[in-house]
Amino acid sequence: MKLKLTWIPNTLTLGNLTLGFVSMLLVAETNPSQPNSHELYTLAGVFIILAALFDGFDGMAARALNCTSELGADLDSLADLTTFGIAPGFLSYKMFFYDIKLDIFDKPDYFPLGMFIAALYPICAAYRLARFNVAHDPKSFNGLPSPVAGVVIGIFPLVFSVSQVPLWTAVLFFVITALLMVSTLRYSKPQVAIRGLFSWKKLGISIVGLGLLLLAIGFYRWPYVMYGAVGFYVFSGIVSFLIQTIQDYRV
Repeated sequence: MKLKLTWIPNTLTLGNLTLGFVSMLLVAETNPSQPNSHELYTLAGVFIILAALFDGFDGMAARALNCTSELGADLDSLADLTTFGIAPGFLSYKMFFYDIKLDIFDKPDYFPLGMFIAALYPICAAYRLARFNVAHDPKSFNGLPSPVAGVVIGIFPLVFSVSQVPLWTAVLFFVITALLMVSTLRYSKPQVAIRGLFSWKKLGISIVGLGLLLLAIGFYRWPYVMYGAVGFYVFSGIVSFLIQTIQDYRV
């Protein structure tokens, strides 16, 4: 029975991979000089966000059906690398880093520095996922989870246009988010905290109530609501680290 049911979470994982690949195809169709490029950036970001939902559901399905496997875990890592490492890096490259080039050897625009900046995301995502597969704490994440980091970039074109963000701000934002993945900051696992506080029945009621509340608040502004929630999670690890550092320094 376990072998027969593994196709369910694995299909969700492959859905995650497919959405990430489609996101990259959409970005590949863009031309930064064309006015409709931002629409494709936005759609590509939506596909990354949808892929994050698939990534969350595949693990839930595997645990609920008691059909976890090493194959599923490795497949999940490969899908996450594609969707939350390569796709966000490619999206950011076409949005901001495409024109970052250096003049060397007396040749204008000879060295494509923007490509190497964009490559930082898949590099950090790959390292973080490999580190997670080797050893991880069942109660917390070591470094920013790659799906969260991918969603941070995926929401960006839904909230900002290229012209609204200075280039140096985009580079700094991108690099910091990438480095948070390979950092040693501790991030709580929301599912662990929720299971400790609520029964499954109360949890279901709470999720439905929270979903309706967010729907009422952010029907037209849902990207901002989501960005606020994701931003709060990202900064929670930084704040926890600062508090722990201050406490250790005082001791």
